[in-house]
Amino acid sequence: MQKTSFWKAGHTPTLLAAFFYFDLSFMVWVILGPLGVQIAKDLGLTAAQKGLIVATPLLAGALLRIVMGVLVDHLKPKRAGAIGQVIVIAGMVWAWQGQLDSYHSILALGVILGVAGAAFAVALPLASRWYPPEHQGTALGIAGAGNSGTAFAALFAPTLALAFGWQNVFGLCLIPLGVALVVYMVFAKDAPSAPPPKSMLEYMQVLKDKDAWWFMFFYSVTFGGFSGLASSLTIYFNSQYGLSPVTAGYFTAACVFAGSMVRPMGGRLSDRIGGIKTLSIMYVLAAIFLFIASLGLDSAVPAVIVFVGAMLALGTGNGAVFQLVPQRFRKEIGVMTGLVGMAGGIGGFYLASSLGFSKQMTGSYQVGLTIFAALAVIALIGLSLVKGRWRTTWGSAAMTNATI
Repeated sequence: MQKTSFWKAGHTPTLLAAFFYFDLSFMVWVILGPLGVQIAKDLGLTAAQKGLIVATPLLAGALLRIVMGVLVDHLKPKRAGAIGQVIVIAGMVWAWQGQLDSYHSILALGVILGVAGAAFAVALPLASRWYPPEHQGTALGIAGAGNSGTAFAALFAPTLALAFGWQNVFGLCLIPLGVALVVYMVFAKDAPSAPPPKSMLEYMQVLKDKDAWWFMFFYSVTFGGFSGLASSLTIYFNSQYGLSPVTAGYFTAACVFAGSMVRPMGGRLSDRIGGIKTLSIMYVLAAIFLFIASLGLDSAVPAVIVFVGAMLALGTGNGAVFQLVPQRFRKEIGVMTGLVGMAGGIGGFYLASSLGFSKQMTGSYQVGLTIFAALAVIALIGLSLVKGRWRTTWGSAAMTNATI
């Protein structure tokens, strides 16, 4: 059967608006990571506390993705996304004008920033519902490339903090957030076909399906590794190699930008050779690079090269997971995006917090990085166990036009 051209198959303005909304949301979601060195210095935080302030938005975002996934199916993606953006903008106004003078006030801000992380559960269904199965990987890869917002945070936040003070950075973020909201409201459209809303009990029924748990675990490793490193690397480069916050931010941006830009390539590659094969290769590469990083390289330059390799593998893996999810759970894509996204955020919280605790308890980051490398190996083994069943059931040629 002839495949329709990707650019003619869906709704390009919605796809690009979803990407832009996702991009700016992710920029503010991880903003505490690039600002962490200056915040920690002003507030006198320990290594473990630094780990927790950058990990808290990841955990809050993970849990709120479930809420946002439910809102997506009940209110439709566009309205749910608009509500989320207004909450984030209000939170940034408070962060700019409020009294952020204690560890606990920063943690409270981290919870609010979690709403921005929940944008994942809006942007992906908003884009996905416009595209047929054979183009899901590409569409979700482009929408999901909003991960690049984490690179912009690392690139600009430390420099702006140096010039204007770290609290004023939250006020400056209101400018691009306002532009993103306008673009979103003008150009994004809900797809004409959408699954009917379900009760909360029906949403939880999907957790009885073991494939849902597999996808949650797989994404907890790929996106957990990506988001955890994106939030932690500025502090890592500053602590491990004595780099200034600005230089550490530039190095982090290089790593994060690599991981975010390959997400569409991961989706595209998965559409061509299959998500299972793509994901398997990426787990192998991620495990290798994370293990090398755990050894504690002598200088920052080789460390950047290794982390770029890890982020390339993890970012491609993110695209591969979301090439597979819509094939298996097309009718439940809203809630599955929330559940799988939640698992990814929890993985990021674990990695970011474990790096802080590892540094405080052992004096190095080796334990935290080694354990996460081992998780990539476990994910590879799990994928090997299920791939035969997947390819002969819902992933068979009789069930879908997509390559599994």
